[in-house]
Amino acid sequence: MRSLTVKLVLAFALVSLVGIALVVVMTARFTGNQFREFFENQNRESLIAELEDYYQQNGTWQGIERLANEVIFNQRYNWGYVILDTRDRVILHSPLAVRLPNLPWRVLRSEDGVPLIVDGKVVGTYFSLETRFDLRPPLPTQLTRFYNTLVIASIGAVLVSVFLGILLARSLTRTLRELTVATQKVAKGDLEQQVPIRSNDELGELAVSFNQMSADLAQSRDLRRQMTADIAHELRTPLTVILGHTEALSEGELPPDEETFAIIHDETKRLNRLVEDLRTLSLSDAGELHLNWNKVSPRDLLEHSAAAKKNEAKSKNIGMRIETVETLPLVNVDPDRMTQVLVNIIDNSLRYTPEGGMIRMSAQELRGKISLEIEDTGPGIPAEEIDHLFERFYRGDKSRQREAGGSGLGLAIAKSLVESQNGQITVESLPGQGAKFVITLPVDGD
Repeated sequence: MRSLTVKLVLAFALVSLVGIALVVVMTARFTGNQFREFFENQNRESLIAELEDYYQQNGTWQGIERLANEVIFNQRYNWGYVILDTRDRVILHSPLAVRLPNLPWRVLRSEDGVPLIVDGKVVGTYFSLETRFDLRPPLPTQLTRFYNTLVIASIGAVLVSVFLGILLARSLTRTLRELTVATQKVAKGDLEQQVPIRSNDELGELAVSFNQMSADLAQSRDLRRQMTADIAHELRTPLTVILGHTEALSEGELPPDEETFAIIHDETKRLNRLVEDLRTLSLSDAGELHLNWNKVSPRDLLEHSAAAKKNEAKSKNIGMRIETVETLPLVNVDPDRMTQVLVNIIDNSLRYTPEGGMIRMSAQELRGKISLEIEDTGPGIPAEEIDHLFERFYRGDKSRQREAGGSGLGLAIAKSLVESQNGQITVESLPGQGAKFVITLPVDGD
C-alpha cells in the first residue's frame, strides 16, 4: 500500500463499487416493485374476470375447487390471493397461500377486499395476501433475467471503472514519478534536470515550478563557480605584483626606491578595496549590513558624490553638472552608503566617458518618490549587456574594464546598497547615446 497508484486504483474501485451497488439495489427494488404491481394488477383483473365468468355460467361457486387443481390455472395465478364467498368463507386460494399455515382467515372481511360482481350483485370477495401479509410470489422469469443482466452489467461497469482508474492513476503519478527521479538526481548534484509538462493542472504547475527551480539552481551554481574564478583572478593579480616586487627587492633585482614601494602600495590598496567590496556584498546579502539612517537632501547627496570625483573628472577633461531644485523632499537613507552608491556609478561613467564628455546628475520628485539620475555621454551599453550589468564580476568589455582598474563589483554593490535602503536602481541606454542610471528612493522613508 506504499504505492500511490495502488491507493488511487483501490479508491476508484471502492467508490465505483459502492456507487454501482447502490444503483443496482435501488434499480432492482424499484423495478421489482413496479413489475410486481403491474403483474398483480394485470393478473388480478384477469382472475376476477375469470371468476365472475365462472359464477355467471354456473350460478354458484360449487365446483370452484377444480380450478385450484389445474396446473395451467396455478401457473397463471401464482401469487398470494384468497377468494371468499358472500358468507366470508374461503372458497379458493392460490398455492402460495400455503406459506401461511396459520393464516388468520377470520381477519378477512368482505369490506376489506375487491368485490366480485355478477349482474350487479356481489357474489364474492378477492383478497391480496401479498399486500396484506407481505407474501411475495416467486420472481417471474423475465424479472430474473433482468436482475441477472443488471448484475453482469454492474460487474462490467466496476471492471471498466477500475481500468479507467488504473489509466488515470498512472497518468497522475507519472509526473510525480518523474519529479521523484529528478529530485533524487538534483540531491546528488545533477542540477540540470527538466521534467516534461504533461498537463495544465496543479501537477503541470508543479512541474513548471520544479523546472524553474532546477534552472535557477544550475544558474546559481554556474554564477558561483564564475564568481569564485573571478575572485581568484582578481586576488591573484595584485598578489602576483606584490609577491614579484617583494621577491625582486629581497634578491636585489629592484632598487628600494619610491617607485617600487608606490607600486606595492597601489596593489595593496587595490587588494584591500576588493576584499572590502566582497565584505560589503556579503553583509548586504546576509541582511547584516549596518545602516545609519538619516534624513538628507537629494541635492546634498549629489554634490558630495560629485565632489569626491571632481579632480578625476577634471584630469580627464570631463564635465560634471548638477541639475536639481532646492525644494525637494528629504530622503531617509544612510548618507555614507548612498554616497558610496553614487560614487560607484560616477566612477563607472568616468571610466567610459571620452575626453570632453559630460556627466549630468539630477534629482526630481515623481509620483511620491525621489528619482536620482546620473547620465553620461559615453558609448552606451549594448542591449544584450543591460540585463547582466548589475551581476557580480560581469564584464561587458573584459579587457577594457580590467585596464581601467574596475573589479566588476561596483554596480553589484550599488544595487545591493540601494535595495537595502528600500530603493530601486535601473539603467537606460542605447548604443552610441550614453547611459543613464536611475535610483528611486521613497520620500522621507515612506
